[in-house]
Amino acid sequence: MRGEDTQNQTLFSYVRTDDRIPSHHPLRLIRRIADAALAALSDQFDAVYATEGRPSIPPERLLRALLIQAFYSVRSERQLMEQLNYNLLFRWFVGLSVDDPVWDPSTFSKNRDRVLNEDFAASFLDAVLNADKVKGLVSSEHFSVDGTLIQAWASMKSFRRKDGQDQPPTGGRNGERDFHRDGPANETHASTTDPDARLYRKGRGKEAKLSFIGHLLMENRSGLIVDACLTKATGTAEPEAALAMLGDLPDGRRVTVGADKAYDTAAFVAAAREMNVTPHVTQNINGHRGSNIDGRTTRHPGYLISLAIRKRIEEANGWIKEVAGMDRAPFRGLPRMSGTFKLRTAAYNLIRMPRLLAMG
Repeated sequence: MRGEDTQNQTLFSYVRTDDRIPSHHPLRLIRRIADAALAALSDQFDAVYATEGRPSIPPERLLRALLIQAFYSVRSERQLMEQLNYNLLFRWFVGLSVDDPVWDPSTFSKNRDRVLNEDFAASFLDAVLNADKVKGLVSSEHFSVDGTLIQAWASMKSFRRKDGQDQPPTGGRNGERDFHRDGPANETHASTTDPDARLYRKGRGKEAKLSFIGHLLMENRSGLIVDACLTKATGTAEPEAALAMLGDLPDGRRVTVGADKAYDTAAFVAAAREMNVTPHVTQNINGHRGSNIDGRTTRHPGYLISLAIRKRIEEANGWIKEVAGMDRAPFRGLPRMSGTFKLRTAAYNLIRMPRLLAMG
């Protein structure tokens, strides 16, 4: 018998949002780990909120909403609020019931600024890695490091001379400029849109762009990111950031770090060995120079193993940029970008948990 297409607009529903989510859905495990990490940050949340006044958006819901934005490549917070209005999976993960109103995008952005900073993001990343289910997945002996270029939210037309003596643009709202004759350089020019962005070229034959550099430190057992930071784009930013992250590791046993040719510098290799870190760096040998990595390192089997596993850090860079939307800066300024980069690094760790824990 054919069923009738009856438009039954019921006023009440007696099914919970939780009942709509399949019991085996990977977000269930991710939310349990995220909730445990957020609970560990409760004291930090209390410190930045007043004890009296009108209640704000709960910081736990703010961060869960930002995580779901990274997981599903939602390109803006305005679109995120729109999807929260009708997507039951998003509502369940954030912690909203079917009847809870969705926040205005500007209200969400204003509240987000309070918790989306480098300190909170770093604490959340650490809390995820220290969760009971996750501790056993993390190695404390073998690591890899890498950097990736993140294009700033600023155009080349905003890159003007610091003394104001450059050639003025032609008339009109979007006037043309002759960049070749102007000879822009970081020493003499700065972006009027984002002064923290710097002109940087990734390699030979590549165009120079206003950029930041994101840095990741990965442990080699499960490929989880244990530290991340964002810096201005300079020629020495990658080895300097790597040494800073390695310096934050707990003191104790000797560790190894795998890295690509960009880290084959005398300063990095010497500083790493001084920190009790064995640099398993790809040798950068050409007609003008030799490598700073010699037979003392390359003769060990672990050297080739580190170089093979190191390539997994490219997967993290690719996910953070392409899926989580960090290929181009969503904000301006180094402080806001640093917090966003670290939070989306934590999102990468969380999205891998269902498969890692199923295998473990």
